[in-house]
Amino acid sequence: MPVASYLPEKNIALELVRVTEAAAISAAREQGRGDKHAVDQAAVDAMRQVLSRTDLDGVVVIGEGEKDEAPMLYNGERVGNGEPPLVDVAVDPVDGTRLTAEGRGGALAVIAVAERGSMYAPGSLVYMDKIAVGEEAAGHIDITAPVAHNLAAVARAKEKDIGELTVVILDRPRNADYIRQVREAGCRISLIGDGDIQGGITTAIPGMGIDILLGIGGSPEAVTTACAIAALHGEIQCKLWPRNDAEKQYAIDNGLDLDQVLSTRDLVDSDNTFFAATGVTTGSMLRGVRFGGVHTSTHSVIMRSKSGTIRFIEADHRVEWVEGEIKP
Repeated sequence: MPVASYLPEKNIALELVRVTEAAAISAAREQGRGDKHAVDQAAVDAMRQVLSRTDLDGVVVIGEGEKDEAPMLYNGERVGNGEPPLVDVAVDPVDGTRLTAEGRGGALAVIAVAERGSMYAPGSLVYMDKIAVGEEAAGHIDITAPVAHNLAAVARAKEKDIGELTVVILDRPRNADYIRQVREAGCRISLIGDGDIQGGITTAIPGMGIDILLGIGGSPEAVTTACAIAALHGEIQCKLWPRNDAEKQYAIDNGLDLDQVLSTRDLVDSDNTFFAATGVTTGSMLRGVRFGGVHTSTHSVIMRSKSGTIRFIEADHRVEWVEGEIKP
């Protein structure tokens, strides 16, 4: 078989969105019930079911289960129906399981794909320090520089006063120093409880009102975000963030450089990335699933870096449930 046939030539994001739609619909049925495990299980089951019918030969490089101790599409799992193209897969069946379980907004079902061997694998190091911006500020950030330096650089690039910037930060104790420094610089802050995939992406979509993402969040989310940032011509930089001495030793034992600045290209070494996300609960970027009798509506975004195509998709589904499975 010619090598080209192993590479994704068509826009498979149009097929991947069926995967995220199914996961979102299943997860949304558990909204507000207080059970994170049930949210994840429903999304994983639906995502795996639809992926099994999708034309790709995929290997999961980035999964969520190891960090969250949740039901998972596990690292190394083969997905798709085995037909070309050969791809790496990053999945987050629900980015925001807690949000969904508590009935809060901003949860997404997410999948990203790129050529086989192109995605960075952080192994058991599940957190990264991150900075992300959109196209206007790409090339002007440096994760090793002080926070105030980066904020001033982004403000200049976007022709704004520094006080006009809005910074999105994951609301965690580990990010307290980031929050302090941003406030001292006089910038606005949008604190998010979960979902820093969405946080990173909104820096690069015009009209979202977010100028820069800062702070420590998940490593899987960083790689997944990079697939979208590549299509949006933005920039993400990251550094591995070990939580303890055991994780530092893990990095040494596995040849992972804790001082390395990981660029967008380091996170996904591809000019042909695909990204799809569907809203589970309504957030700043996508509306959540809406149930209405036999029809269920979803709101999704799909992206492809090779063409720079970004599509927002509103869909009405006639969903039938037979023995717990979604029947298209």
